[in-house]
Amino acid sequence: MKQKEILLSSLLKDKSISLSQQNADEIGNDHLFTGAETPMKKDAFVLSEEEKIKKIAANFTEIMDTLGLDLNDDSLKGTPLRVAKMYVKEIFSGLDPNQKPDAALFENNYKYDQMLVEKDISFYSNCEHHFVPIFGKAHVAYISSGKVIGLSKLNRIVQYFAKRPQVQERLTVQIAQELQQVLNTKDVAVIIDARHLCVSSRGVQDQNSATVTSFYDGKFKEEVTKKELFSYLGMKTEY
Repeated sequence: MKQKEILLSSLLKDKSISLSQQNADEIGNDHLFTGAETPMKKDAFVLSEEEKIKKIAANFTEIMDTLGLDLNDDSLKGTPLRVAKMYVKEIFSGLDPNQKPDAALFENNYKYDQMLVEKDISFYSNCEHHFVPIFGKAHVAYISSGKVIGLSKLNRIVQYFAKRPQVQERLTVQIAQELQQVLNTKDVAVIIDARHLCVSSRGVQDQNSATVTSFYDGKFKEEVTKKELFSYLGMKTEY
């Protein structure tokens, strides 16, 4: 399996990428990202869920009609509303800050000061350039600064940021930064290994490639800590 390794640290430090220098379509086709924050309008939450569903359904009806589909057919006539509900309540629910998981912390009563790793967290997201699926596994790790988080909350944080139009680099950074803030520690690592249907089902149509992104901070920048993490994940080579 081919793996396209993306070094997030260099991307985040490189200020040379400018929207004014490249055509927006080229940026989308090259799967570049323009920042760690999800691009949102200031009035993103003026409409209620039901208002958004109604508007999306109307617009999707127009798309289907433009494609020449017969919306009077029993199989198709409910599709616009189904798609609208799916967008708002499911696959893009991570755009709503009210859906953000409440990551309650607990005292580290066991005085466990070693690495904690939650690996193989399955996730499904959607490419913000073509609105087709991204899916794969996330591995997250941290070293406690005095507090610990429930294991299920690690999964929920991954799912929350995945459920929005995404770019894999941004997804990796958002998960890591959220963990750093919640846990009050820099000692966080995130590795994501995913497949993109915008690569396999369109464009270059490469069925075998996967994309790997990584974020290391604090003690995880040290080689000895990285090697320990890789051993837990069963990795023979570094990401």
